[in-house]
Formats: sequence, C-alpha cells, structure tokens
Amino acid sequence: MNESPFRSEPGERDVAPQFVLPLVVRIERGAPPARTDALETAARAVLVMLSDERSLGDGDWAETVRAWQDARIRKVVRRARGAEWRRAEALPGVTVTGKSAEVRVFPPVPLDGWPKDLARLQVSGTDLDDPEPPVAADGSVPVLWLNPELDMSAGKAMAQAGHGAQLAWWELSQEERAGWRDAGFPLAVRTADPGRWGELTTLGLPLVRDAGFTEIAPGSCTVVADHPALR
Repeated sequence: MNESPFRSEPGERDVAPQFVLPLVVRIERGAPPARTDALETAARAVLVMLSDERSLGDGDWAETVRAWQDARIRKVVRRARGAEWRRAEALPGVTVTGKSAEVRVFPPVPLDGWPKDLARLQVSGTDLDDPEPPVAADGSVPVLWLNPELDMSAGKAMAQAGHGAQLAWWELSQEERAGWRDAGFPLAVRTADPGRWGELTTLGLPLVRDAGFTEIAPGSCTVVADHPALR
C-alpha cells in the first residue's frame, strides 16, 4: 500500500523547514462553484504546479517546491471574491479553471510567512454544494475516491483531493506523467460507496492519511488515488 507522507512518525520531515502550498478558490457571492468541480479543479491545480517548468530543475519555484516536499506536504485552501480575488491573481501563481470553479495555486510559502494578500483570506468554513448529484466516474480517467465516513468541508476536501493527485503523480513514470499533463490532467473526484471503501484501501493504490491538523482525527484515511496506470 502506497501511503502518504503527510502523516508519519516524527522524523526528518518534522525538523525540516515547514512550507505550505496555498490554493485560493474563487467564491463570488451568489455564484459559488459546484462542490465536485471545485474539488476536481483543486486537484488539477496541484498537478499543474508540480509539472510547471518553474517548479522543475532550476526553475524560479524549484527550490521552494523541493523544500516543501522534503517536509510535511501541507496544503491550505482559502477563499476569495471580488477585490480579494483580483489581488490574489496579481501574485505569482497559476489559475486553473473548471466548469464552474476557478482555483489559483501559488508556489509554496513558509508556514509562518504567507503573503499578506493571502494571509488575510478566510480559510475556515469553506463549503459548497452540488446542484445535481455528480455522474458516475468514467473508469478511463483517474478517480480520487473520498472516504464516505468522513465529514469534510469543501476546503478540507479540496486539499485532500490535491494530496491524492500528488501521490498518484509521484507513482507515475515520466512518460505517464507527460501523457497525463498533455491530456490536460483529466480526473474525477467522487465519494466512494461505503461498501467499497474498505476494498479500495487494500488494493495497493496511493492512500492519503491526514495529519489531523484540522477537522478530522490524525491518521484518518481520506483519499484513495485510482489512476489507470497504477491498477
């Protein structure tokens, strides 16, 4: 079973400088995105950041990305609208657009060193709904399965979906990564059927265990990343 490094026994990851990957979801009053689309867009945003040329080799963001991945792999989702969103867009990062959602991902920042225009954004209580139940996932694309036994806000679930996408990315070959990137990172985020969740956790697929900083108990299994190349 390929388990997440997001939680493990205290060790080198804890004594290393701690960074966090900021994500901001645009939630305009009266026009919020659909929950599932926001989760999927956040997961794609993480993949876009990991594959961006600025995050690789000697790129402008590469050093902080490496430092972030050498410590606890933290992600925090905040929300913005109006002028808040415009200020966030002015900072270095990448905006990823879904069917109804916009998510901007930024290069990692020190845990206690957020840019002021991001630090002032709300983080708690970010929740969204789906106007219609999401259709069944297409088995030809990667599916990030959420634990049906956990009650997570949309913001928390967006971060967990991003964790799952990152674990899948790490497991792929360079050729498989390139194919996924060139296709636009197709993926689905769905809540697993209660009767199937236990089976999913035993298939050897990447499994996220949360550190328990917010909302859920430490060590909770939150996401199984089911990529066709890993089956």
